[in-house]
Amino acid sequence: MKVLHLVSAYPRRQGDIITPWLIETIRRLKEKGLEIVILAPSYKGLTSHFHEGIRVERFRYFFKRWENLTHEETAPDRVNRSIFYKLLVPFYVFFGTLKTICLCRREKFEVIHVHWPIPHALFGLFGKWVSKAKLVLTFYGVELRWVKQKYPFLRKPLKLLIGKADVVTAISTHTRNEMLSLSDRPITIIPFGAGLDIQEKPATPATPPELLFVGRLVERKGVSFLIDAFNILSRKLDCRLFIVGEGPEKEKLIKQVAELKLGNKVIFTGGIPEEELAWRYQNCSVFVLPAIIDSKGDTEGLGVVLIEALTYKRPVVASRVGGIVDIVEDGKTGFLAPEKDSLALSQAIEKLLTDKNLSRRLAEQGYGFVKVRFSWDRIIGQILEAYRK
Repeated sequence: MKVLHLVSAYPRRQGDIITPWLIETIRRLKEKGLEIVILAPSYKGLTSHFHEGIRVERFRYFFKRWENLTHEETAPDRVNRSIFYKLLVPFYVFFGTLKTICLCRREKFEVIHVHWPIPHALFGLFGKWVSKAKLVLTFYGVELRWVKQKYPFLRKPLKLLIGKADVVTAISTHTRNEMLSLSDRPITIIPFGAGLDIQEKPATPATPPELLFVGRLVERKGVSFLIDAFNILSRKLDCRLFIVGEGPEKEKLIKQVAELKLGNKVIFTGGIPEEELAWRYQNCSVFVLPAIIDSKGDTEGLGVVLIEALTYKRPVVASRVGGIVDIVEDGKTGFLAPEKDSLALSQAIEKLLTDKNLSRRLAEQGYGFVKVRFSWDRIIGQILEAYRK
């Protein structure tokens, strides 16, 4: 089976860390015998190339110097920030569609798989007409919120495009529910980005206990509420909070820690190597994802870091938002707290730190759940089934 994947970004060179979960998905599909071709936008004149044995076709859409709508930052963020990037969009859509048509006329694809369907579903639809391939659309959530809040005039065209697809998938129950206002057609949940080689990993919790957050330091991650929760907790218990990641909110969060006089109890590690990250997971007593619905209406599409923590059998606490509820069932696979509620967050963490039996039970149950639900074997099986429909 020959499959064309339409994406908004793909590694430009070896070592370029872009959507690693997608790279792994492609690699595993290739191992199943599928012939995969990637179509992605150029970046500053980048031409077609191979990445880890996969052919990556690039489409040029503007002069080399300004060809940076994607890759370094999400296209919606760039478009929202600058009139120049808004003007780039028609060029991107026209030349992306043209490249898809040419590619599908030249080669015979059985499936065209579109990731981030705005605007790539349009590319896929033209490819479907040219090649008679099946069209699969995968929604991640952020593109739906973008349309609903910023560009509501795109709702009807998007609904029409969804209606033309052979299979539509969403990464979580939350994303599927967001799509119900656009379409009542069947939507398959496939948690792209969540596939892990899930096997029990060693855990050696530190003394004093360590709390861990891993993620990009942006508003929707809710780290400021975690710091407030830790401030409440640290008055009762001797513990430490490790915040792993970089992002635009970092300086603001460092200032918050200083104002609360938390000193060396809150440690910002920045980005760290994979080996050190594994060690952090092993050392933590509780993993926390305090996600919120941010000022733009964006939130967690799934929360893959929770799955990662549970593979180490670490108990988790998270907010009851977005796709997180597909991973954390309150009182069974972890604890859920209302978003932006630092007191509730601190109380949930305290329960786990002070009740070792409870902590162990939730961690075991969480591990068992993700081992069944989010393994690579299951996810790749679901993708192949979607292709065969």
